[in-house]
Amino acid sequence: MKTIHAIRSKRVVTPDGVQPATLHIRNGVIEAVASYDDVPSGKHVYDAGASVVMPGLVDTHVHINEPGRTDWEGFETATRAAAAGGVTTLIDMPLNSIPATTTAAALETKRGAARKKCWVNVGFWGGVVPGNAGELRAIHRAGAFGFKCFLVPSGVPEFAHVDEEDLRVALPKLAALDALLLVHAELPGRIEEETAKLAKADPRKYKTWLRSRPPGAETKAVEMMIRLAREFKARVHIVHLSSELSVPLIRRAKKEGVRITAETCPHYLFFASGSIADGHTQFKCAPPIRDLQNNKKLWTALGKNTIDFVVSDHSPSPPELKCLDMGDFFKAWGGISSLQLGLPVMWTKLGGRNYSLKHLVRWMCSGPARLAGLEKQKGAIAIGYDADIVVWTPEKRFVVRTKPIQHRHKLTPYLNMQLRAAVEATFLRGEMIYDRGRFLGTPQGALLRRGER
Repeated sequence: MKTIHAIRSKRVVTPDGVQPATLHIRNGVIEAVASYDDVPSGKHVYDAGASVVMPGLVDTHVHINEPGRTDWEGFETATRAAAAGGVTTLIDMPLNSIPATTTAAALETKRGAARKKCWVNVGFWGGVVPGNAGELRAIHRAGAFGFKCFLVPSGVPEFAHVDEEDLRVALPKLAALDALLLVHAELPGRIEEETAKLAKADPRKYKTWLRSRPPGAETKAVEMMIRLAREFKARVHIVHLSSELSVPLIRRAKKEGVRITAETCPHYLFFASGSIADGHTQFKCAPPIRDLQNNKKLWTALGKNTIDFVVSDHSPSPPELKCLDMGDFFKAWGGISSLQLGLPVMWTKLGGRNYSLKHLVRWMCSGPARLAGLEKQKGAIAIGYDADIVVWTPEKRFVVRTKPIQHRHKLTPYLNMQLRAAVEATFLRGEMIYDRGRFLGTPQGALLRRGER
């Protein structure tokens, strides 16, 4: 790694706007946001020229899968992908690893697996599953940033889904801790009904998969979570919001003072169902990618702050689990690999829309940082904030190829697509860790605990 004492650019994105500036860095923290010509003498200065200097991205929805399913993804490969994509902090989901993070002991096992492997900062969510309400306080005390649950089967046996009865046991405990609950919001009833109707339908057709996960499964789940959040005065966050029909429910709940937030993901904003070919299971995720009108409504909700921010839901698997040879959407693993590509995917789709670099920072840096309680350390270029920084060129176009991808597996629905915005360099606490395709030094990412600097 290379220690940098100042970074300057003609386009630095600060809370006050985009401006020429020099960032003075001391002990890994931004000490001053000075004028462009205020460059310290005799120090290491990184001159970004006209490239954008922005806070490192914060991704609060990443499935790393280690230990237990490290052949799917691991801490070293996932965090290399993060660094190459300008993500400097991520929070790991509690499932797909074995053991799942549903006890304090399992959290420590995961931390042990991550030690000395992380190129960027990594924190951890705990899990809420049937029967583990007695563990929640210990997991919280051990530094988990909050908790995640599924309302439908998660896809792995060691992380069972919860129902309303389970939540009525867990939510009072979470509310007493003021701990956040992240929710995969689909109810199984509607899904089971629609799937039964599709017994003779072609499983290779994307529209068959789409019909099996109707928007109503999500809206009914969102309605339930709003009702429970109101009743228990709990903090609830809806992950990977996929349907425009959920948007007015969340908007109304926020106006009524319910403590609810929501995220969406790049794939729901970039793709539309009409462009997904039959058998192309690399596009499978749950909830599914919906139609173009839905896509547009999600953008509107994001612009109006009903949807709070955008994170990846990076959920990789070995290519064979995607069943590309048979193209069966029902047998394939559901998950989109995209951790490295979120910034260019979003910037590419921002083209022609009335949004700016300031919106991008809110959606991919400060918004996720606030969810995790890191808003005083991460997600902004300001005095006292960690010097976690990405330098990138908005105008540069590139085609997604397998070789530069750092995920353990290269399969992604963005393969061979042309995107805008190339990450040039990534800094972690003032140390350059990534420079135009090269990784510098050894992994120095911090393993974060809630409430600690």
